[in-house]
Amino acid sequence: MPLRKHRCRFKTYEHCFTAAEAVDWLHELLRNSQNFGPEVTRKQTVQLLKKFLKNHVIEDIKGKWGQEDFEDNRHLYRFPPSSPLKPYPKKPLYQRDVIKFPEWNDPPPGTSQENIPVRPIVMNSEMWFKRHSIAIGEVPACRLVYRRQLTEANVEEIWKSTTLSHLQKILGLDSLEEVLNVKLVNSKFIIHNVYSVSKQGVVILDDKSKELPHWVLSAMKCLANWPNCSDWKQPMYLGFEKDVFKTIADYYGHLKEPLLTFHLFDAFVSVLGLLQKEKMAIEAFQICCLLLPPENRRKLQLLMRMMARICLNKEMPPLCDGFGTRTLMVQTFSRCILCSKDEVDLDELLAARLVTFLMDNYQEILKVPLALQTSIEERVAHLRRVQIKYPGADMDVTLSAPSFCRQISPEEFEYQRAYGSQEPLAALLEEVIADAKLSNKEKKKKLKQFQKSYPEVYQERFPTPESEALLFPEKPKPKPQLFMWALRKPFQPFQRTRSFRM
Repeated sequence: MPLRKHRCRFKTYEHCFTAAEAVDWLHELLRNSQNFGPEVTRKQTVQLLKKFLKNHVIEDIKGKWGQEDFEDNRHLYRFPPSSPLKPYPKKPLYQRDVIKFPEWNDPPPGTSQENIPVRPIVMNSEMWFKRHSIAIGEVPACRLVYRRQLTEANVEEIWKSTTLSHLQKILGLDSLEEVLNVKLVNSKFIIHNVYSVSKQGVVILDDKSKELPHWVLSAMKCLANWPNCSDWKQPMYLGFEKDVFKTIADYYGHLKEPLLTFHLFDAFVSVLGLLQKEKMAIEAFQICCLLLPPENRRKLQLLMRMMARICLNKEMPPLCDGFGTRTLMVQTFSRCILCSKDEVDLDELLAARLVTFLMDNYQEILKVPLALQTSIEERVAHLRRVQIKYPGADMDVTLSAPSFCRQISPEEFEYQRAYGSQEPLAALLEEVIADAKLSNKEKKKKLKQFQKSYPEVYQERFPTPESEALLFPEKPKPKPQLFMWALRKPFQPFQRTRSFRM
C-alpha cells in the first residue's frame, strides 16, 4: 500500500495513508486477484479493512486499534511499528551437564553387569529401526492406528461432492440448486469418465450396445480423414461427401435427448456467462462434461473431433451451397448438442454460442481436469493413510463413530420449525411460574421480561388478563386501625388569647 506524507489539523504525519486511499488500493488489488475476481464490492473491501484494524494489522495515526471503527473517509492510518504476529516461543536453554538422579532400576554403585546373563533377542529390521530411532531421540515410541476402511460408496460421494463444490466455486454461486439438480448427478459417471478412457482421451464404454452404430462411425471417420479414405470400400461419386454428411446429421438429429442432457441445460447455459474469461469457461465446461453419462460424452467427443477436422480441412469440398462449412456445422448439430424441454425459442442462439466455443476448444474441454483429479485422489489417499499415535495421546480410547443426521419428512420439519423452539420456552415459563423461591415482585419482573422477549408463548399461556391475574391474587386490604388520638377533637389552629399580664 503506498505511504506518503499527510497533514491533519496543522500537523504533518509521515508514512501514513487515508482510509479512502486504503480502500481504493485494496479494492483494485482484490478485483485483479485470481482468488477473488471483479465481483468484489467496495463495501466488502471496507469490511476486510475493519478486520485488519481489529487485529492490529493497521492502526490509527495515534496508535489506537481494536475498538475503533474503520470507515471510508479521510481519517489517517498507519502500519504498526512492530509486527502484529506474536513471536514464536523459544525453548529454554538447558545446561549441558544435566544432573542425573538415581532411579529405582539402577544397580547399586560398584556392581558390574558384565557377568549378568542376558536373554538373547532376535532383532529384525523393524525392531532394530524402532530401538535405534528411540535411542537417538528421533521419535518416541508409537503405534499405528489404521483408519476405517473407505467403501466404494464413500469414494463415490467424495468424487461427487468435490466436483460439484469446484463447479460452484468457478460459477461464483451460493448454491447449485438454481442451475442443477444435485440428486440427478451420478457419481459413477464422473469416475468412469475420468479413468475409463483410451490413449486418445475418448471414453471407453463397458456396454457395447450403447456404442455408435458401425455405419455411423465409419461415415464420421470418412469425413474426418477426408481425402485419406483409402479404406472406404464403397464407390465414390459426385456429391458423395454430402450424402455421407446427411447420414451423420440424420442420426444425431433423431436422438431422444440432446448430448448435454436436459437436466444439465441450465448448468451449461450458466457457463456461457464466463465466455469472456476463456480459462474459467474452459474449466467450467470440463467439469460439466464430466457429469454427462459416458455414452453421451463419447458421442460428443467423436462428433466434436469430426466437426473440427472438417472445418480445418481445406481440401474438403463444400457440403452445402448456401452456407460455409463452419456455419453449416454449427446449425446442423447445435440442436442435438444443447436443447431444453421448455424454452424452445431461446435454444438456438444459446446452442450456437456453446457449440462454437466447444468446437474451438474441444481438445481442452473434453480433457479430464488434472487439478481436480489430483486433489480428489490426494484426499482419498489421506483418508486411507494410517495414523500415528504417540504415548499420552489417548491411544487406548476407542473413538465412537461419527453420528449422522436422520432424514425427516417435510411435515415433521415444518412442525419442528414452528413448535420445536416453543415447547422448551413454554417449559421455561412454567418453571418461572412454579418457582416458590421467587417473590411476587421478582416473579412479575421475570414474567414481564419473558413477555417482551417471547410474546407468542406468553400469549398462549395467558390468553386473557384474567388468567394472568389469577397468578397473583389480590390480598385483602387491612382495615385502618383506630388510634386513641383519632377520637379526640381535630387539631385546632392556634388562637390568640388574652394576655395574663396586667
